[in-house]
Amino acid sequence: MHASNGTLDDEELEALVAEVRSTVRRLTAAALDELVWSVEGSIESISLRDWPSDFPDEIETQRKPPYESQADSIMYREILAELAIERGWSVHRFNAAQIETQAAAILGERTEEVLHGPRANLGPPWNKDHRIALAATIVASAST
Repeated sequence: MHASNGTLDDEELEALVAEVRSTVRRLTAAALDELVWSVEGSIESISLRDWPSDFPDEIETQRKPPYESQADSIMYREILAELAIERGWSVHRFNAAQIETQAAAILGERTEEVLHGPRANLGPPWNKDHRIALAATIVASAST
């Protein structure tokens, strides 16, 4: 959206976004289906970084800051959430700035070992993104 540099009018960009959304939905559904077949057991939930529930749908608004920089990633998360719900999975949305603190409240004394141990034991590429995903999994698991 922000990469269009104004070369598409709102109607053309809306059509392009609809096409991209459809393609992303189809390919993500196929990838999730493949994931289901490749893991032992069943998938119960998915954790996604939260997004504003009032994020605008109108292309004209999404072209403007601060929405333009968020539109793509929000679209992907919305599609993942929709597909997860269709598969009967719970969707846990989390605040990335707070999730480690929430996980630490659950883990107590084990926080350092559980959240930071993988980096110490495995080294790169384990990074903050992995730690946040692990924290989100811990919080989601504790809520079920």
